[in-house]
Amino acid sequence: MGTTSKIFPLALAKGTEKLCEVCQRRAYLQCTECGVTFYCETEHQQADWVGIHERICQLLVPIRTSMPGSCWWNSDVERHLKKLIEICRLVAESKLSEGKHQEALPAAQFYLRCSMDVHGPNTTQLVPAYLLLADANMRKERSQTGSPETRLFSAEWIVFRNPDCSHAIHHRLHRSLGRLNVLTGNLDAALMNFANDVYIACEEYGLDSIILSDGYFLMAGVFAKQGKMPITRSLYSEVARTWHSHLTKLVEAQIQNAWDPDMMEPSYAKCIEVDEMFSTMLEFEQNDSRKDSAQVALVACCLAMVWLLGGDSLKALGFCNTALQASQLIPNHDLTESIRSLLQLAQRLQPEPQPDSH
Repeated sequence: MGTTSKIFPLALAKGTEKLCEVCQRRAYLQCTECGVTFYCETEHQQADWVGIHERICQLLVPIRTSMPGSCWWNSDVERHLKKLIEICRLVAESKLSEGKHQEALPAAQFYLRCSMDVHGPNTTQLVPAYLLLADANMRKERSQTGSPETRLFSAEWIVFRNPDCSHAIHHRLHRSLGRLNVLTGNLDAALMNFANDVYIACEEYGLDSIILSDGYFLMAGVFAKQGKMPITRSLYSEVARTWHSHLTKLVEAQIQNAWDPDMMEPSYAKCIEVDEMFSTMLEFEQNDSRKDSAQVALVACCLAMVWLLGGDSLKALGFCNTALQASQLIPNHDLTESIRSLLQLAQRLQPEPQPDSH
């Protein structure tokens, strides 16, 4: 968890004060590993260590100990900051995908700070960082890094002032605003945001994009809250169809690579995120009085492929069985044979039993 030592005010240069890395209040502790990062309390140090500091501790030393105006500062600081930006972005996204929302906050916060240092305030390059930090805040009730509204309003203002922002930024902004409106109970506004998200994502990525289908999934969730089940069911069907096509291609590519673990896609964190989405859809179908066996088979088949690609063949095996049971309720169902093939693959990939050591 890293260690800290007390700051001795007399050891600081006159007129200087150290601020907490997490909350920007006056600091009383410093990281003993790097000596250039400070905290107001042990709780914030531990949160920062787990969230991001363990990954970037030593990378901060040359940046925070070099003198502005020096040759090194002018030539290398920006390069180091860009490396930090990428690390923090990847860590924050991974932790959000895994559902570790509190742990994602320090990485998302530092991502924004480094982006400001490199690109300056109120530039379009800050929008992804604002959106990532807003998403982390939205999924956690209490945070030291500011409300999601504040982060989203900052992103919205930058986009408003820069109408030439890419479609990718516009769609992500509308998606985040939609999530915020769901959180605050403004479902009509959420639908409007998600509709804009879907329209822009379609323009940018095409009709068969999984990015577009994720927007459909969010819209379906709002319609479900409004009790509009036929629309919800229709959108979930579209999401499952798009993801099934995408995952089938990935599985086929993996089979051609002789199921090389180094070629696995998506990441485990992404698998958790997609699992949550499809589990919601599967529960919706299984609890529906008009239970659609074909849709249950399709969604369970997607979950099986997700976990085969994620390297968990045991989970995949369970979903294969669910998919097969549902498909067998439909005479001559077109997925039955492909589900049987997936089942055989999952069985073949089961780990060998370990010999008894006794």
